[in-house]
Parts: sequence; C-alpha cells; structure tokens
Amino acid sequence: MSDQITPITFALIVRIPAEGVADFRAYEDAVLALLPEFNGRLERRLRNSDGTMEVHIVSFASEAAFQSYRNDPRRTAQAWLLERSSAKLELLPMMDV
Repeated sequence: MSDQITPITFALIVRIPAEGVADFRAYEDAVLALLPEFNGRLERRLRNSDGTMEVHIVSFASEAAFQSYRNDPRRTAQAWLLERSSAKLELLPMMDV
C-alpha cells in the first residue's frame, strides 16, 4: 500500500506560556477549521485547567492530505499567531495498537 492512501494519525503536544494562550487559541480557531477540507479530523482535544498545555489527536486520510493541509496558504498566513504565542509543539506520528 502506498503512502498516498495510508491513513496517518498524530499526537500533538503543545506547551503554551500563559501570556501566549490567547494567541494560540486564535491560531487554533483559524487552522483547525480547515481540517475537513484536507480529509483531516481532530479526534480528541485535551487541555489543562489554565490552558497552558494541550494534547490533540489528529488523523488524515493520507500523508499527501496532511502535507496539503500543512502547506495551505490560509494556514501558513496564521503562523504569526503561533509564533507570537511562543507555544512549543511536539508532533508525534502514532498508530493504533
């Protein structure tokens, strides 16, 4: 099976300084809404009580769909919000067990 048709899943761990929470949430509001257009799905979203840590489980129909999402100009146009938030992201490829 080629990478073009193999579904992929990621765990995204985000650590956000308290002063960056509002910018990070604005970034998420803009970019998470794009997921369905790229056969992406936010499976689960968890947040700690003060909003300084989030964990997302995100899946895409294929690696190509994920790359298309990452390269979408509407998403990249919001990168300044992510940068201003000073969030630290860790994106981990995962699989069901």
